[in-house]
Amino acid sequence: MPNQKNKFELVQMSPQNTNSVVIFDGANCVIFDPWGRADDWEKYLESRNVKPVAIYATHGHSDHISAASELATRFNIDWYMSHADMDLIDWGNGLLEYFDLPKLSPNDKTPIDLTIGEHTILSGTKMRVFSLPGHTRGGMGFYFPDDDVLIIGDTLFQNSYGRTDLPGGDEQLLFESIAKIYDMCLPDTTVVIHGHGMHTTIGWLKQNNPFFKK
Repeated sequence: MPNQKNKFELVQMSPQNTNSVVIFDGANCVIFDPWGRADDWEKYLESRNVKPVAIYATHGHSDHISAASELATRFNIDWYMSHADMDLIDWGNGLLEYFDLPKLSPNDKTPIDLTIGEHTILSGTKMRVFSLPGHTRGGMGFYFPDDDVLIIGDTLFQNSYGRTDLPGGDEQLLFESIAKIYDMCLPDTTVVIHGHGMHTTIGWLKQNNPFFKK
């Protein structure tokens, strides 16, 4: 990842599958899509001598939130996800079993409904939250205007787009969400972090991804 104004780090916890993102600001950080085990995340945070202050999810599939509720409970912090995806939490426990990961426990913190609009995280980092339904009903995107970074989960990948054959999927809505990103007219230099695979830029997607269009 480029060295943005705020430090963005792409993290792939074991078993490697999902792109989690950590934004640092001094001794604090915010985590996006914490996949893997809470124990591994705690070791990671200790190794960097930082504490999380919040957790955000692009959507409710378990490969993007497997450690969210337990981490939120351990650190007594809030975690945020669109409540349109709440029904996916129980559904996704089967995937966690497949990866030999702990199921999400009803005893841990439940997510706060993620609202669309302007947010400020850490000590002044501006974050624009917008709806990206299609891969799931409650898919969300996060844009950081001062850092030129866009996090879009499984809406769009390097050369393809997110699947729509899982609960909550809708291909027409997904294509409308992809068109919404295109219509944001972000700079070609904007770094795009996908839920899986390599990160790209808006300019790269325009040149190489046939689905990135109006």
